Amino acid sequence: MSAADGVGGRVRRRRARLPRWLAAVFGFLAILGPGLISANAGNDAGGIITYASAGSQFGYRMLFLMVLITVALVVVQEMCARLGAYTGQGLGALIREQFPLRSGAAAMVLLFIANAGLTVSEFAGIGASMEIFGVSRYIAVPLALAGIWAVTVLGNYSWAERVFLVMGLVFLTYPIAAFLGHPGAGAVFSNLLWPHFLHSKAFLLLAVALIGTTITPYMQFYLASAVVDKGVTPKTYKGERIDTINGAILSDVVSIFIIIATAAAIGGTGPLSDVGQAAAALRPVAGQAASQLFAIGLLGAALLAATVVPLSTAYAIAETAGVERSLSRKLREAPFFYGIYTVQLVVGAAVALLPGNAVNLVINAQVLNGFITPVLLTYILILANRRSVLGDAANGPIFRAVATLCVTVVGLLSAVVLVQTVAGWL
Repeated sequence: MSAADGVGGRVRRRRARLPRWLAAVFGFLAILGPGLISANAGNDAGGIITYASAGSQFGYRMLFLMVLITVALVVVQEMCARLGAYTGQGLGALIREQFPLRSGAAAMVLLFIANAGLTVSEFAGIGASMEIFGVSRYIAVPLALAGIWAVTVLGNYSWAERVFLVMGLVFLTYPIAAFLGHPGAGAVFSNLLWPHFLHSKAFLLLAVALIGTTITPYMQFYLASAVVDKGVTPKTYKGERIDTINGAILSDVVSIFIIIATAAAIGGTGPLSDVGQAAAALRPVAGQAASQLFAIGLLGAALLAATVVPLSTAYAIAETAGVERSLSRKLREAPFFYGIYTVQLVVGAAVALLPGNAVNLVINAQVLNGFITPVLLTYILILANRRSVLGDAANGPIFRAVATLCVTVVGLLSAVVLVQTVAGWL
C-alpha cells in the first residue's frame, strides 16, 4: 500500500465516522474548485460596479434579466468544464486545433483586448475600494500587484486554488448589505419573477453590459484550463460538474443581491458618478456597516479577478503557442506562460493609476465584453457540439438547442446596441 493510499484510507474511515450531513458537507467542499472560482471571478470590480449601476439607475427592473443570464451562464460554464475534462485541453489549444489559423488568431486577439481592459478595471477597483478606507491607490495598487504575483507565480495550482476559494468568501458581504438596506420584498420578488423592462437605449446598453460582465470570456477560458490543470478527467467530471453549476448559480445570486442592495438605497437616482458613491449611498439607509461591507466586497472581488483575468489570457495564449502552461510549474519551467501573466499585471496596474473616472472605465470595459462575448461563445458552442471533439459527451439535441438559443440572444442584443451606438455617432 502506498503512502497516498494509507492517507486516503484514513480520511475515508474518519469521514465514515462523521454524521451523514457533516460527511456530505465535507464531500461538497472537496469538489469545490475551478467552477466556483471562475464564476466568483465574474463578480469582479467591473461586475460589482455594473450591478450597482443597474440598481442605482433602474431599481429592481434588471432582476428578471439576471435570472435569464444565470441560465445562460450555467449552460456556457458547463460546456467549458466538459471540454476541459474530456479533452484534457484548454479552449486555446482546442481552437488552435479545430479552427483555421486566422480565426483562431482572431479569437486570441479578441480575448487579449477584452482582458486587457478588464485587468485595468480590476486594479482601478482595488484602488477605489482602498480609498474608501482612506488608503491612497498609489500605495494600494502596487502592494496588490506584488501580492497577486507572489501568490500565483511562487506557489502551485493547489495552493493558489485554496487562496482563490478563501478570497471568494468576501461575496458573503453583499447579501448582508442587501438585508441591512431593508428592500421591499414584494417589489423584489415581482421583478425577479416577471420582466419589468424599459424601452430605452440606456436600459439596453446596461443590459448588454450585464451580459458582458456575467458571461465573460475570461471565465470560460480560465475554467477549461483550470479543469485541466487540476487533473479532472471524465471519471471525476461528475464532481466538477456539480462545482461548475453550483458556482454559476451562487455567483449570480450574489450579483442579484448587489443590485438589490443599491436599488434599495439609491434606486432611480441615475448612473453612478464614482466608485465610492455606491458604498456611501448605503450609509444613510443601512448604516456605516453596510457601506464598509460593500467596500470590502469590492476589494476582495477585484483582487480575485485581477489574479484570474490575466491568468486566463496566459493560459489561452500559451495553449495556442503550444508551450508549457501550468501553475504547478516553476517560473523557469514555464517562462512564456508566467511572462505573459506578469506583463498583463504590470501594465494593468500602471494604467489604473492614471487619472480618470473609474466607473466610466469599468462600464465601457463591460460593454466591450458584451460585444466580444458572442463571438467567443460561438467557438465554444461549435466545439461542444462536435462529436469529433467530445465523442458521446458532445451536446445532445436538447442541450444544443438551449445553448444555441442562449448564444443567439446574447449576439442579437449585442448587435442591436452596436447598431444604436454607430447610429448615434452618425
